[in-house]
Amino acid sequence: MQITPVLMCGGSGTRLWPMSRESYPKQFTSLKGGKTLFQESVGRLSGEGFAPPIVVTNSDFRFIVTEQLLGAGIDPGAILIEPDRRNTAPAVLAAALHAFAENPDALLIVAPSDHVIPDADAFRAAIQAGTERALAGDLVTFGIVPTHPETGYGYLQLDGEAEPGKPAPLSRFVEKPDAASAAKMLAAGNYLWNAGIFLFTARAVITAFEQHAAQLADPVRKSVENAKADLGFLRLDPASWSAAEDISIDHAIMEKAKNICSVPFEGKWSDLGDWNAVWAESNPDSDGVATNGNAAAIDCKDVLLRSESAGQQIVGLGLDGIVAIAMPDAVLVADKSRTQDVKKAVELLKSQQAPQAVQFPRDHRPWGYFDSLATGRRFQVKRIVVKPGAALSLQSHFHRSEHWIVVQGTARVTVDGTQKLVAENQSVYIPLGAVHRMENPGKLDMVLIEVQTGSYLGEDDIVRYEDVYARNETD
Repeated sequence: MQITPVLMCGGSGTRLWPMSRESYPKQFTSLKGGKTLFQESVGRLSGEGFAPPIVVTNSDFRFIVTEQLLGAGIDPGAILIEPDRRNTAPAVLAAALHAFAENPDALLIVAPSDHVIPDADAFRAAIQAGTERALAGDLVTFGIVPTHPETGYGYLQLDGEAEPGKPAPLSRFVEKPDAASAAKMLAAGNYLWNAGIFLFTARAVITAFEQHAAQLADPVRKSVENAKADLGFLRLDPASWSAAEDISIDHAIMEKAKNICSVPFEGKWSDLGDWNAVWAESNPDSDGVATNGNAAAIDCKDVLLRSESAGQQIVGLGLDGIVAIAMPDAVLVADKSRTQDVKKAVELLKSQQAPQAVQFPRDHRPWGYFDSLATGRRFQVKRIVVKPGAALSLQSHFHRSEHWIVVQGTARVTVDGTQKLVAENQSVYIPLGAVHRMENPGKLDMVLIEVQTGSYLGEDDIVRYEDVYARNETD
């Protein structure tokens, strides 16, 4: 029987700021080089024995999800769009109801999309170890055999000692402990880190919601029943969804269910919950120094230095126990012991209405992306990259004019009904109010420099007349 992965792909992205942000959270980044965390997560749950995944995400990330799945060579499967964040319980229930409609006994493996599990084979073996219990109607959790008294994770208390690879009765869920309690739990030998990964049939988990979280069952069911198809995505009904409680799956059903067990996993695992965890996964040298990108360390100890811009160099001199993360628009410098508090920096920036709090410097769109290169009171300069065959919407602006200079490839440009090709090193002017569109007819990325001038340069100054991605003015 095939297992259907359910990938949770929302999140606000504050714990790894400034590299991870609300507009582009950590699962879509390549923190370790190569594939993104999302691609690695889906890859662990693909191939023989696995059905195409169900991904639960939000409207802002839907095209990123599709692009990254296709980039990893994985069938996108179903992509459910949450109208707004309601935590993991409604998301899991929506995915289960969607799967139930096709097969009431579908076997689902629910996992976050931003964890690091290097040994995919060992993880698949752990899943197989829990399959029999799940098919029998149990709710199976996966706990990580702890290696140290961690205070940043919740714990699972087993009814007996953990035996790797074998399901064990679960006694209770434990919230994140203090240091003394974590040390006692580690010594006890019957506690696991709560990985937030679950295995069950669609029928079993829906029954659990009906028994223990009946307040969620009706609004989520209606939201799925009234969902609308949209360019291959399934948009859950917002009116019904708004009535669903904001609650985690642990609090909604797992802490109340009796038919629950846990499979201990002793392979390497990390949720990359803070920059200290990233440092540990970055292969620090004998002095504890880990660098990435254009970063160098001189006489440093126990540090993480990362430059996330090709044109930016970061150098650490005589540092001890420091994390320094340099993005094009923001830099974090923190004591390694305080990396759990990075969210305080985000809260501060939000209170100051700084765009760096939530907005990633590269703005990803379904047709490609753009980087803001320079901004003034009445002008903005962007580098725009359009994927082969992609097209921006037919649009106009109330407050700005634009000048486009093609620096790579060829653009097909429409201005007030007149269409022409603009080749490399050529330019075109878009007057204020003109109805215009840009397309890439070629087989390689098309790159242009856009200079905007006007009284208002916000991204919401747009009227869309036609859009192949079915977006409106606010989407």
